[in-house]
Amino acid sequence: MRAPRILYAVVTIASLVLAGATAVTQGRWTRLAPFPEPDEELYGVAVGGKLYVIGGFGGGRPRGIVFEYDPATDRWTKKKPMARPVHHQSMVALRGKIYLFGGFVAPETGGGWEPVDNAWEYDPVADSWRALRPMPVKRGSTVAEVVDGTIYVIGGATTVEGSKETAIQGQGPARVLTTNDAYDPISNSWQSRAPMALGRNHAFMGVVNGKVYVIGGRTAHAFITVATNTDIVEEYDPVANAWSGLKAKMPTPRSGGGWGTYGGRIYVAGGEVATPELVGAFRAVEVFDPAANAWTKMPPMPMPRHGVAGAIIGSRFHLVSGMITSAAAGAGQDPKMEIHTSSHDVIELPR
Repeated sequence: MRAPRILYAVVTIASLVLAGATAVTQGRWTRLAPFPEPDEELYGVAVGGKLYVIGGFGGGRPRGIVFEYDPATDRWTKKKPMARPVHHQSMVALRGKIYLFGGFVAPETGGGWEPVDNAWEYDPVADSWRALRPMPVKRGSTVAEVVDGTIYVIGGATTVEGSKETAIQGQGPARVLTTNDAYDPISNSWQSRAPMALGRNHAFMGVVNGKVYVIGGRTAHAFITVATNTDIVEEYDPVANAWSGLKAKMPTPRSGGGWGTYGGRIYVAGGEVATPELVGAFRAVEVFDPAANAWTKMPPMPMPRHGVAGAIIGSRFHLVSGMITSAAAGAGQDPKMEIHTSSHDVIELPR
């Protein structure tokens, strides 16, 4: 009889451990009003209880669209477009305004992505744009977050230093940055801060208890066709101006997805991958708890996608539009292939 009792105890303990590990995964996805102009490289931010989705790739010609979503009416409203349309910008909300940094434009001649240093403030109430002091370095696909009124713009990609090329090309060189620049909206000024250890772009980001977390992204290049995804997580302390040791790795290395922070946890969703054997987008939604330095999983999105706009309003994680495969999939070669989705999915997060 002893062996069965031991087996029962082991099974019971394993069940309890499993229950604890999956407690955060409860919930299901609900579909809300579809996004009116489906695209990729859209970014989301919540202000005043509303969701703003901004950007759009436009096949390499940035669209600069701005849409406002009102959860109370489940309706989208088109607003004034970006003052200078870019793709792969970073955005953050502060004191009722939306701040937008860098990105890429289409060069005047040739192809590729030309990085810019523009910074903007968007006022959702006035539906107006105001130019700010430019970033110290031209770059796109950075990530940005706010800590105590200061905005930290980190990482990104740009052209190789000293190069005569104005744009990053798919088969040419690129410079992936560890740069960490702090912007003060009150003085409209920039200050260089301690760089992170791993240069990356197309990353995920969050702030918990005054610490900044840069999650995943891609290394070596800005184009997924020649870049490599990473699972590395770094923590930055703005007070000490220092980066800590590496944190628990993201379970699914990926880049170019949506994210949001709620209840002391950082939620990352979607993204893309491209290897010689696999090209595609992710459905995965994974959750990082900095206090426990551990990851758990949520139910996956109903549809895979990258370039998806993500934001949290109240306790609901919104994920809007995006591309249902990787940009490396040869999209555009088949005119009948639908690659962008209008889907607007939301899930209730555990409190």
